[in-house]
Amino acid sequence: MAEAMGLRERKKLQTAQRIYRIAVQLFVERGFDNVSVQEIADAAEVSKMTVFNYFGTKEDLVFGPAEGHFGDAARAVRERAPGESAADAVRRQFLEMVEARDASVGLHREPFARQVYQLVLNTPVLMERAFLASQKGTRELAALLAEETGDRTLALIAAATLNAARSALIEEHHRRLDAGESPDEIAAEAPERSRQAFELIEKGLKGYAVKS
Repeated sequence: MAEAMGLRERKKLQTAQRIYRIAVQLFVERGFDNVSVQEIADAAEVSKMTVFNYFGTKEDLVFGPAEGHFGDAARAVRERAPGESAADAVRRQFLEMVEARDASVGLHREPFARQVYQLVLNTPVLMERAFLASQKGTRELAALLAEETGDRTLALIAAATLNAARSALIEEHHRRLDAGESPDEIAAEAPERSRQAFELIEKGLKGYAVKS
């Protein structure tokens, strides 16, 4: 991606990434509430206004680059092939992200991604932001399913269940990483664990929202 960008765009991306990493490191070391945006700007050697040009709020300094992943399940369902159920699409996408060791599913080799996860868990205002983002992703998925099936209530139930399964699997990945297992060890068992999780859902959602 960087190769396709012009020099100005690359510099902007590099600046945003530097600010993001410095901010997260300060939050991890001192606590989210104990670090000001001005202190982040000083550490990154930019102005406070520059920080806000890249990140609209202090919370965006944690969520900005990754918040879109709360809509991953909706994207999987929106882009699924004819004949593929909603549950199959979400499971397939999840396993593709496991294979790529994507940080959003808790399997990135770099400790930084785990620091962000722990930072959110340990900070009430960030947990609230994560909850709201998760709810937004669930309702986005529900809207897609409701449009296809015509039943908003069942669509919301299905969407909440599918996202809950993903969240539980991701939480398990983080738990095992914290216990000392490697991403490769966890990923090796992910297909079977994922099969069990979504099979449990499919007992209630079997045949639901199969794309025609």
